[in-house]
Amino acid sequence: MLHRFPSVCLSLVCLLVLAGPAITAPALADTFGESIQPLLQKHCQQCHGGGDEIHGDFDLTQLDHPAAIDAAFETWERAVELVDEGLMPPDDQPPLSDTEKQTLRAWYQDRFVESVGAHPGYFRPRRLSAHEYRNTLHSLLGFPLEVAIRKAEETLSEESLVMKLLPTDPPGPSGFTNDTSGNPLTTVLWDQYSYLVDNGLEKLFSSQHRDALQAYTGSIEGPWLTPAQAETMLRRFARRVYRRDLSDAQINDMLAALQGKHEAALQTALQREMKAILMSPSFLYRGLHIRIATDVQVPVDDFELAERLSYFLWADMPDDELLDLAGAGQLAQADVLDAQITRMLASPKARNLAEDFGLQWFSLGEIDHVSNNPSLVHGLKNQPLDFLHYLFTQDRPLLELLDSRTTFINAHTARYYGAERRQLKAHRRPAGVEVQALPNQKIQLNDNQHRGGLLTMPGVLAMNRGPVLRGTWLLERVLGEHLPDPPANIGQVPANRPGEKLSFRQRFELHRSDATCAVCHDKIDPLGFSLQAYDDQGKVLARTKHLDTSGTLPSGESFDDFSGLKQILVTDYRERVIRNIVRQMMAYALARKLQAYDRPTVDQIVAELIEQDGTYRDLIAKIVNSLPFRETVKRSAQPPSKI
Repeated sequence: MLHRFPSVCLSLVCLLVLAGPAITAPALADTFGESIQPLLQKHCQQCHGGGDEIHGDFDLTQLDHPAAIDAAFETWERAVELVDEGLMPPDDQPPLSDTEKQTLRAWYQDRFVESVGAHPGYFRPRRLSAHEYRNTLHSLLGFPLEVAIRKAEETLSEESLVMKLLPTDPPGPSGFTNDTSGNPLTTVLWDQYSYLVDNGLEKLFSSQHRDALQAYTGSIEGPWLTPAQAETMLRRFARRVYRRDLSDAQINDMLAALQGKHEAALQTALQREMKAILMSPSFLYRGLHIRIATDVQVPVDDFELAERLSYFLWADMPDDELLDLAGAGQLAQADVLDAQITRMLASPKARNLAEDFGLQWFSLGEIDHVSNNPSLVHGLKNQPLDFLHYLFTQDRPLLELLDSRTTFINAHTARYYGAERRQLKAHRRPAGVEVQALPNQKIQLNDNQHRGGLLTMPGVLAMNRGPVLRGTWLLERVLGEHLPDPPANIGQVPANRPGEKLSFRQRFELHRSDATCAVCHDKIDPLGFSLQAYDDQGKVLARTKHLDTSGTLPSGESFDDFSGLKQILVTDYRERVIRNIVRQMMAYALARKLQAYDRPTVDQIVAELIEQDGTYRDLIAKIVNSLPFRETVKRSAQPPSKI
């Protein structure tokens, strides 16, 4: 029965679980064992597998089978870059010879670039994330489930009962919480689902939400549904819950429970069936209806495409228009699909792309902790969210992320801006309301040299206090480079001794003089110190002439201040920034970590966007039409072989 449920371097990127095509064990053993392992043992074993302490979360002793080696493709990519840049091994260790560098580079190129073709990735069911579940339940019921009683001081706090009750989803290997294929369905989660469903159905059948019920049944005369209305309700509700058309046999199976019942007994039976399908794996999981043979690459059907599209752009279920097009077999048509992308980006639901994807990408939840003033925090946090929503839905250029004359402020955040705040229209607070979350208004920055783009928004600066945090955030979130956690015994930057007048930057240079630390800090520090003109609250300092905001990047480019760095980012680093944008959005859209076999698709999209001066709308369309989004493979279980 359909609805019944039974009860980066060598010191950078962590190794994650493989989900891609594997090279044969003998071939990999010959190449890796003969050429690469001796090189690693000579230059890398001491820090990455030869002692009690493993540096940079990279353990060579774990590379004992093809799956582990394949899974580390990002590590190899960073390792080659760092060796080429002379940053690895550290300065206190012998460098690789030119021949050894060429051997490593050639092996990486052959293994992870030239021999790996585009592949859609293997099908893995994914449980709805808490965010997706909240939105989907809201769409099904026609109203949100909210916390019934909140304290007065919590006026700006979380209103959703779903988000209050459901456990927080940990980020998956992709870094996003919608990557849930490895998350278990625990008894605690099951009990919370049951409570939320009971709560929602009770409200749906109450007089308070009669309009939401009649959206399924049509006009209801009297206190009870007729048998015909109950059947209509169940048919429409089940289609939306399962996000696809059902067979007659499946429908009849559900309708059998309603036969011969009337009034209160009919409503009880109907609610019981509705709860059963809302507790079904077919509702709680995405992708369970993919029916394909093992190891066969096929296009997903129109209903699966509708589901992928809606949870990408809306973090929500497909609406009736998407389901109708899927049922007619028309959604996959190029012109129809493109029109749906346009329609969906114009929908209020597209706000979820910023609030789910954008918030996680840039770790904007940290803004919640920058102030004890809830109204200020609300404004600081919604500024980047409003900006990202604007970029994603208004067909804006990709690099406007870093350099834009448009921003969003309200009366609480206007203090961070100068003459531009005069563009704000007056907002009158309702009588009797002491604390209010004000909506942001769009303004133009004109000649403001200190603001523009995401990086100099006050909330972003305030959640990253100091040059190290700011540089690390920029390196990881904008340039896409992962850094390991700092050593536990790193210590503090020493204060000036009596008579010394060293700046913080000068004292920090002495603190980070260790060769191993310098590998990361050579990249972090120029980025972070470029933002010294902003204080810990994100305000522009009144006096900045005494500050040294200059820097030189590892690739050789120099700048005097953040304006100069920003110019480098949108010119010399353009390809790298765009590649990270593509990789982040694609990983979120696919709800999985990108693999080596995704690189051909990423390369193609990046090249096209650069050539076409592409926008976020262009990027979204290219992802939706890409191989991994439109096709899938069901994988046969093959245990890894030792090498």
